[in-house]
Amino acid sequence: MSSPLGTHRVLEPAGVLPQAAWRLDPDPAIADDEVLVCLEVLNLDAASYRQLNEAHRGDGDAIRDQVCAIIDERGKMHNPVTGSGGMLIGRVQAVGPDSPLGLRPGDRIATLVSLSLTPLAVYDGLLGWDGLSERVPTSGHAVLFGRSIAAVLPDDLPDELALSVLDVCGAPALTERVVRSSPLPAPTVLVLGAAGKSGSLSMAAARRAGAGRVIGLVPTEAELRALEESGLADLALLGDARDPLGLAALLDAHGGPADITVVCTDVPGCEHPAILATRDGGTVVYFSMATSFPAAALGAEGMARDVTMLIGNGYTPGHAALALDLVRQEPGVRALFDHRLGHTSPHAPALALAGSAA
Repeated sequence: MSSPLGTHRVLEPAGVLPQAAWRLDPDPAIADDEVLVCLEVLNLDAASYRQLNEAHRGDGDAIRDQVCAIIDERGKMHNPVTGSGGMLIGRVQAVGPDSPLGLRPGDRIATLVSLSLTPLAVYDGLLGWDGLSERVPTSGHAVLFGRSIAAVLPDDLPDELALSVLDVCGAPALTERVVRSSPLPAPTVLVLGAAGKSGSLSMAAARRAGAGRVIGLVPTEAELRALEESGLADLALLGDARDPLGLAALLDAHGGPADITVVCTDVPGCEHPAILATRDGGTVVYFSMATSFPAAALGAEGMARDVTMLIGNGYTPGHAALALDLVRQEPGVRALFDHRLGHTSPHAPALALAGSAA
């Protein structure tokens, strides 16, 4: 019997949900509440791709072979080191009669749930992918459950842009909620990894939600120039988000700690700096899949820091529409996305070369 949570697809270990499972069943025969999707593109999340790239020293063939091995072994794209996956673009092939997702055969969609819990199989050995980017063209299939989330791709944005936005759409939605619910009338918001996808969207969302001051931290001169030219930050800072004392000193020189800190980096080691960069009584939102939550909890305790720490949930009602609207309506956000993807937009300012923040 099928479950809307997908537990009937769990092969091992028994009794866990699909994300926690070691192996899923990607059988294309769908249950009445499932949807079968023909794969076009897998988009690996930034933390997972960085780990694979570093582990194989940039060897694209080795990266491709490992991704194939993970999918073959686990029935899903679930990086065993980072615990993360990514998302996909595909076309709906079949819809069970009891599916609640509102999808129709022929719809081109992006999934808004992680590949780490999505049963899938690839047919081509990923031979069309050089292993040197997060975007993985492929053929194969995936299965969505009754409680999965997907968005029909918009007609007015390039697929690659829409996928990049939808991949991180939970970040601006939760950032907006946290800023709006702040007890302060105009909180100061610090975004670590500010020139990246989730970072740029989070800055724009914070401003719309009523932030009084938006500070963006980036790791390179190129990203600093790009951030400054985007106009998204009131203050753009160059610094290492992994250096707790350095970051705290940098903020002290520019007005002191933030009320709300949003972590949008794709590297580990940002837990303690984010806590130290946030005032007592403030909030830290961790959107990085490289975050160690035990390190964050124990670090706050060890620093006697009274901060609320939130795990960035990839799902917030309305998150896809909000993120897509920010890209459509905020030229600075669109410029950062377009530059990262190698696109040009007539509606966005030209930017300096941006680096690799997620």
